[in-house]
Amino acid sequence: MSGRFFWFCVTLIGYVYAGYPALLTVLARLRPQPLFAPPADLPIVTLLIAAYNEQNVIAAKLNNSLALDYPRDRLQILVAADGSDDATPDIVADFADCGVELSYRPERAGKLAAITRALAQARGEIIVLSDANNLYDAGALRALVAPFADPSVGATTGAKVIANGDGALGDSEGLYWKYESYIKRQETRLGSCTGAVGEIMAVRRGLLDQPLLPEARLMADDLALAMHVLKQGYRVVYTPNARSIERVSASAQDEQERRARIVAQRFVLMRHSHKMLPLSNPLLVWQIVSHKYLRPFVPLAMIGALLANLAAVIRPAAQGGMLRLASPFNWVMLALQAVFYALAWMGGRNECRGIWGKALYIPAFLVNGNRAALVGLYRFLTGRHTSLWNRVQRRERESSASDQRRVNLSYRVLSGKENNP
Repeated sequence: MSGRFFWFCVTLIGYVYAGYPALLTVLARLRPQPLFAPPADLPIVTLLIAAYNEQNVIAAKLNNSLALDYPRDRLQILVAADGSDDATPDIVADFADCGVELSYRPERAGKLAAITRALAQARGEIIVLSDANNLYDAGALRALVAPFADPSVGATTGAKVIANGDGALGDSEGLYWKYESYIKRQETRLGSCTGAVGEIMAVRRGLLDQPLLPEARLMADDLALAMHVLKQGYRVVYTPNARSIERVSASAQDEQERRARIVAQRFVLMRHSHKMLPLSNPLLVWQIVSHKYLRPFVPLAMIGALLANLAAVIRPAAQGGMLRLASPFNWVMLALQAVFYALAWMGGRNECRGIWGKALYIPAFLVNGNRAALVGLYRFLTGRHTSLWNRVQRRERESSASDQRRVNLSYRVLSGKENNP
């Protein structure tokens, strides 16, 4: 019995991380590669930036936004700073002469509530959602809006890129997002993505005029809005040429906190599946279950595999070979698990440099991520999840001051305000 349960757990882990992407790749090859021609007339875009207590980064974000390669007369920059009790609203107000607009009230009700309230000021046909701590490539907005020429597309999402130079944690996080990007490419080719990256996501304004379910307030904004679009029968498309660059969390503990919050929100979605899932599209439901629903159960499968393996060692099966973890397979599998967790422990103690240090940190990244998922599950079961979130610190780049001057100069040159560059 323990052997079969062990292999059930291992199969679940394998399916989530490798089986689903493999099946997705095979099915996607049956569809032509989607090509999206840019629209003849660029739509009016509202770049809606959510900023809660972001006084350290909001100026750089606004300078970056003002320097984007998009017609200024067709771009509205709007900052939703609800609940901020630092200098964020004042800094945004200083950009008013550049056309930047502010949506602010002192009360804090969560990110999605701030976004929803700010929509009353939005004038764009397309709403691009962004955070304050990420920077866009110059052509990001043009890439995001191109697929909207297809009336079946309700939302687009870009590529999240982790900046270089953040050590093993940054390398592992960057590798994870490359893996996620691959899945999004295949999902788009098959028909639609199952989610979006919250800091670089564009949605048709008409879809946002439809009220979200009340339960959405306890979900992440990207998750809730993506499911809202899919539920209405529209597609979510991945646009890899729209790149958002950001720093990794300041520490592994900060990253775990962020992931725990995401997992708790994922369980809220599962609880309300009958309201959120696009049940008229079975293929898309399979994608959502495989990509979004099963991931939070991986840590339980890891624990189950370890306990089943220990049981097979304590009370080994008389026969049955590998399927029942009879000797010596029970010891072999236990040794492999012991090596994996030992590597994770070593990788988590310090961030080693070089290729071996990076490789060593991957098991630590996986274990830490799944440990955070357990915390998220605990918060969901105990009702400790909330629509409010604590800001996670990001690593500062050493050249931030010079980068700031360069972005500032870019905007002034592009806008004709720099007489002596």
